Amino acid sequence: MKTLLLSLIALLAMTGCSTSYPPLATVDKVDIERYSGKWFEIARYEHYFEKGCTNATAEYAIRKDGKIKVTNKCILEEGEPIDAVGIAYATDETNSRLKVSFFRPFYGNYWILMLDDDYSYAVIGDPSREYLWIISRTPTLDMSVKETILDALPELGYATDKLLWTKQQE
Repeated sequence: MKTLLLSLIALLAMTGCSTSYPPLATVDKVDIERYSGKWFEIARYEHYFEKGCTNATAEYAIRKDGKIKVTNKCILEEGEPIDAVGIAYATDETNSRLKVSFFRPFYGNYWILMLDDDYSYAVIGDPSREYLWIISRTPTLDMSVKETILDALPELGYATDKLLWTKQQE
């Protein structure tokens, strides 16, 4: 037990030594009702839980208790559909910083960094800059919108060369 505790303390100490970033700004305010509904993943930073995913979507629905039901779906390259259902909640009154979990009791940051005025696209990240998603209400984004997003990402501390562009069937 003592070895486990010391290992945990060492792991926590190492995470504090990781690259330091300036504070990450989020959008001023998110109307969760307008944000609810289906979104298509346009691009992401690759992680094990989405490895090989195409046709990725996320759907958000407000629950009776005020929390948000999150349903992520994709099709693996082999053609197998998969989905994951989670829960999210806002951490402040702006609704731009959420905590989301697919494996309770573990929650991750879901910060809305960019959001179009008409809620047609959004950019999601986290303070560590390890996670990034570009999502849209449609399976594709206009090139001028992509360029606007790509131009803004380095200022937020994100490398654009790490983006994986999600294959979507229209």
